[in-house]
Amino acid sequence: MADSPAVPLTIEGSYMLHQIFRFNWKAWRALSAAEHTRITSAATKALNDLAQISDGGHTYQSALFSQLGQKGDLMLIHTRSSVEALNVVELQLAQMEFYDYLELSYSYLSIVELGLYESSAKTYNGLAAMDVAAHSPEWKASIKDTLDRQATAMASRLYPAIPEAKYVCFYPMDRKRGEDVNWYMVPMAERQRMMHEHGMIGRRYADEVRQIISGSIGLDDWEWGVDLFANDPVVFKKLIYEMRFDEVSAKYALFGTFNVGIRLSIEKLESWLSGSI
Repeated sequence: MADSPAVPLTIEGSYMLHQIFRFNWKAWRALSAAEHTRITSAATKALNDLAQISDGGHTYQSALFSQLGQKGDLMLIHTRSSVEALNVVELQLAQMEFYDYLELSYSYLSIVELGLYESSAKTYNGLAAMDVAAHSPEWKASIKDTLDRQATAMASRLYPAIPEAKYVCFYPMDRKRGEDVNWYMVPMAERQRMMHEHGMIGRRYADEVRQIISGSIGLDDWEWGVDLFANDPVVFKKLIYEMRFDEVSAKYALFGTFNVGIRLSIEKLESWLSGSI
C-alpha cells in the first residue's frame, strides 16, 4: 500500500440541500384570515409539487420539518439529481407568496456519499500485485469498473428516500487536519481500521436510526453532512455519545451545529401556522 493512493474511493448519488428558515410571525399575524387561507393553500400546493420528483430512473424528494430552538422555525431537506435541479427548487420556492414570510438562516449543500475503504484497499493491493502503475490507463479502467459495480450494488443507499421517521438530526462535521493531529496524514490501513470500528457502532443502532451521509468537500464549509432519522429523539444522544468514545471520533472528529426537527406533513402546514403540529 506504500505506493498506492492515500485517497479512498467513493461513490456518489443524490445531491442534497438543507434549508433552515426563520418565520416572520409578526408579519403573518398582521394578515387577515382570508389572506392566511389563500397564502397557505398556494404554499401547500407548491410544496406538494416539490415533494416527489422522478428523474433519470430515480425518485427525489423534498421533506418539511418543524425546527426546534432559536436556529430556525422550518427545515426543508431536498434530494435532487444535480445542483441545477436544486437551484430550480430554490427558485421555485422563492416564487411563493409564503416565501415573503421566510428568512433563510442556514443552508447546506452536499451529495450522498459512500466511502469504499475496504474496496479501495482490495483494489489498490490487487493492482499493485500485478505491477499496474497508479493512474495508468489500465489502473483507471480497473478503478472505474470497481466504482461502477459498487454503484450498481448500492443504488438504494446512493439514492435514498427521506425516511418517514418522526425526528431528524442534521449536523455537519470535519476530520481534524491540524499540525499535531491530522486525519489525512494517517496511513490508509489505519484509517480503514478506524472507520470499520466506527461503522460497527452505527450498525448496532440500525433498527432505531436511519442515516444519510453526504460529502461536501468543495461544496460547502464542512467536509460531510450527517442526517439521522428516528422515532425517538433520545436515540440521537445515545448514538452520538457512544461514537464520541470511538477512536475516529474522539481523536479526529470536529462537529458543527446540531439541528433537530419534527417531521411536518405538508398538509399540516396550516395547523403549524395556527400553533400546532
